[in-house]
Formats: sequence, C-alpha cells, structure tokens
Amino acid sequence: MLSSAQPLQRHIMAVVADMELGAQPQSGEAAAGPAKEVKFWWWARMALYTFLVLAGQTVATLLGRLYYDDGGKSKWMVTLVPLIGFPVFIPYLFTRSYKMAGKNLTHSEQRQRSPLAVGAVYLGLGLLLVGTNMLYSVGLLYLPVSTFSLICASQLAFNAVFSYFLNSQKFTPFIVNSLVLLTVSSTLLVLQPDSDSPAGVSKPNYAISFICTVAASAGYALLLSLTQLAFKKVLRKESVAAVVDLIIYQSAIAAAVAVIGLFASGEWNTIASEMNSFKLGASSYVSTLAGIAVGWQVFGLGALGLIYEISALFSNVISTLGLPLVPVFAVVFFREKMDGIKVISMLLAVWGFASYAYQQYMDQTEPERVASAPRPETSADQPL
Repeated sequence: MLSSAQPLQRHIMAVVADMELGAQPQSGEAAAGPAKEVKFWWWARMALYTFLVLAGQTVATLLGRLYYDDGGKSKWMVTLVPLIGFPVFIPYLFTRSYKMAGKNLTHSEQRQRSPLAVGAVYLGLGLLLVGTNMLYSVGLLYLPVSTFSLICASQLAFNAVFSYFLNSQKFTPFIVNSLVLLTVSSTLLVLQPDSDSPAGVSKPNYAISFICTVAASAGYALLLSLTQLAFKKVLRKESVAAVVDLIIYQSAIAAAVAVIGLFASGEWNTIASEMNSFKLGASSYVSTLAGIAVGWQVFGLGALGLIYEISALFSNVISTLGLPLVPVFAVVFFREKMDGIKVISMLLAVWGFASYAYQQYMDQTEPERVASAPRPETSADQPL
C-alpha cells in the first residue's frame, strides 16, 4: 500500500504544480507566444481533469457495490474510506508556493479571513461532507448500482436550485429544461418493477435507499454551492492553496466524525469477521476498500482541477456526465438488467446534462461574442 501511495502522491503534487504554472501570468516571450498553443494546453489539462473525474467516480462507485455484494455490511466503513485519502495533499503545505500564497494576501484580505470564520467554514463543510457520504452509503446498500447512479443525476438539478439562492445563479430556458428532464429521469425510477431490487431486499429498505440517495444528491449539491459561497465571502481567495486547504481540513473533520461513528455504532467489532467472510477473500476485501479510497481521491484530484480552472458548478456538470457510464458497466460486471425504464431514464439524464452544459458553454463564450459583435454606428462615426 505504501509503494502504491507514493506514485499517486507524486502525481498529485505534479498536477498541483501544473495548476500553479497554468495560473501564473505570462510575460515577455511567453506572452508573445501563439495563442493556439496556450489554448491547446488548457484543453489538454481540462481533458486530463475530466478523465480523472469520470474514471475515479466510476471505479469507486462500482467497487462500493462490489463491497456490499460480496459480504461487506459496514455503512460507516463505506462512509470513511472516501475521506481518508486527504493526507496525500499534506506535503504541498510545506512547499514554497504554498507559503508564498499566504504572504500574497493583502492586509484587508488577512483581516477578513478571521481564524474563527475560516474554522467555522471547515467545520460546517466537513460535517455536511460526512453526512452526505453516509446517505450515499445507505443508498448504495439496497439499490442496484445502475439505479443508484441514475438517481444521483438529480444532483445537477439541486445544484441549480441552490446556486440560484446562494450564488445568484440565473435561470435560463436551458437550465429549466435541464431541471425538468433530470427530475423526470429520477422520478421514472420509482416505477421500476420489483425485480429491479437486489435479492432479499424488502420494499421498505428499497424505499429508504431511494430517499437517502436523493437526499445525498441534494446534500452534495448544497456542499458545492456553500463551497463557492465560502470562497467568495470568507476564504476570499480562490487559489490552489485555498482549495488544497479546504480539501485537507474538511476531509480531516469528516474522517474524524466517521471514525467516531464507526466505533460508536459498534461496527468496528465486525470488521475482522467481515474481512474473513468476504467472498473474494481477505486480501480482496482490503484491495476493494483501497480501490474505493484511491478512486475517490482520483475523483477529488480531477474535481480540484476543474474547480480551479473553471468553477465548482462545471465540476458538478462533468461529474453528472459520468453517471450514465456506471449503469453500462453495471450490466457488464454485475449482470444487472437494463430495462426500458432505465434506458429512458439514462437518455433523459444525458439530455438534461447536454442542456445544462450548453448553457455553461454559452456563458463561457458570451464575452467573446460581445467583443466580436459589430458596434452600431454613432453620429460621430458618420462622415460629414
């Protein structure tokens, strides 16, 4: 495990350094370089971060289902594992660029960043993070992974609502269309036949998992909107250092709460027997949990890149794009059924994502369209 963690840690540090270099203003010969080359490397970074988000999310979700299918039963363990990867970011705290980031704050920014307010942000977001993870773990316990993923697509609709109230997000026809499509997509899954539920799962447990997954999607959307609000009102500076600080401290708080829950619930007493009775063996049990931790860490790394380069909202859009991938792999690896309702739900989810993504594209390109639009002639421009 140590040998496999070191390359991951080096890769994370390299990506963080790449983000810093990409963020630095260019001058001299660099500024005179071809604009196409700059755009190429920007799109290359976006492709890398997008791949990390899609791959990490898909692998971690499928391994979470494998954990439950092959004998895992600890909801607190599934809650804790995605949170324990944050130490790979700690070496960045000792780098020169991190130390310089704090010195670059203006006196006004330092006064506004009171330790009490910043600590309250870390605590609040950490508690919301562990609560969301717990709801996700209950949702994945009794739902097929394909149904679970399609319900999670509703997080984009929740994100739009919370962004409207917390981040002054404007509703446009494309966003409203996305909200309707994603709501209908999740609602259709209520009409699933009884054969869709895993063997031995009662209707009440199925309903509980369904409700918990919807609540978790809302919680994750709220987490993103509050994070964006925190950067604007409290953290004040949306830099790499600020993002890494947020990841480390909120994950540490969430992990501490999850550890307390693991011991308080008594689930820690069953870990040894759970490992020995795991269908694929004890070594596969450890590997599965390690894979979940690494998968969510890779996801977090890609999401960090997208948040830094574009926005938290766009990061959620890419995350939603990856959700329809999970049902396809679930059919291959878990032999789940892909009936007509799921197909329609998946198509509606993709359509809703496309509508939302197009609105983001319009927002990103609006300055260019305004700048290139012909200016109306004034009386001063007309010849005498």
